[in-house]
Amino acid sequence: MFSVIFPGQGSQAVQMGKEFYDNFNLVKDLFKEADEALGVPLSKIILSGPKEELELTSNTQPAIFLISYSIFQVVKKEFNIDLHKAKFFAGHSLGEYSAIACAGYLSFKDTIKILKIRGDAMQNSVPKGEGGMVAVLGTTIGNIEKVLAYNKDNFLVEIANDNSDGQIVLSGKTQDLEKISLILKENKIKNIKLPVSAPFHCSLMNKATSIMKEELEKLNFKKGTNPLISNITANEIFNVDELQKLLVKQIENRVRWRESIINMINKEVNQFIEIGPGKVLSGLVKRIDKNVEVSSINSQEDIKNLKI
Repeated sequence: MFSVIFPGQGSQAVQMGKEFYDNFNLVKDLFKEADEALGVPLSKIILSGPKEELELTSNTQPAIFLISYSIFQVVKKEFNIDLHKAKFFAGHSLGEYSAIACAGYLSFKDTIKILKIRGDAMQNSVPKGEGGMVAVLGTTIGNIEKVLAYNKDNFLVEIANDNSDGQIVLSGKTQDLEKISLILKENKIKNIKLPVSAPFHCSLMNKATSIMKEELEKLNFKKGTNPLISNITANEIFNVDELQKLLVKQIENRVRWRESIINMINKEVNQFIEIGPGKVLSGLVKRIDKNVEVSSINSQEDIKNLKI
């Protein structure tokens, strides 16, 4: 039994999806539709760069979604592989929106537009340079929770992503991240400042939460084809009202990716198919459970080799 998973921010690269764009008219049409919906030349930014432009959060989020959605449509329509046989769809942070659109809960146009708004809102929640994120490697979520609880009066740092065993991402103000970084180093725990422009998935994103609550209420969610696994609960989402509320909460809360994968495995999923640029999620899944089968779909060759 398999699940389809969709990557989040950090998987972007200039020319991602170019092979699909060059070979399939349906992808060219989606790129054109994206440019028209957003009123920005997103296709040019994806195919030609510059890298700095692609890495602006307000471009990255719709761009990764566009590539994931395009690949999904190619697999389905050009190769006649039915990914809707999947037990679950899930995505990491913005990837949750790719899962939602590919499972038919939201239209392509609504999804790409809301991701542009989401990217802008998250980017502008905190002045540039005032917040950031740090990846912590080689320790457990329990250890990090203890360190944060012990130091709660000294600084405010929050767990943004519980990605896999030994990979946790923290968010907070720059000076607070510097404090925890020193504490972790003193305890021989490796940590790396991430090249992001804002502290995602923490309470500093509260302005973005207000914007997204208002914008999500305007959208027409429908019942989709496949059950979704929520970033917030790591469990199945049972109706569109719950989905809408969880997407609002997702802005400030922890992405429970490790727990999501474990819960899917406990529900008899033994294969994960990553649809979108890069192989970040495939690597995380293998770290969580090396016995499951994992495929990353980045090329026509990948699709031809796909067995479900």
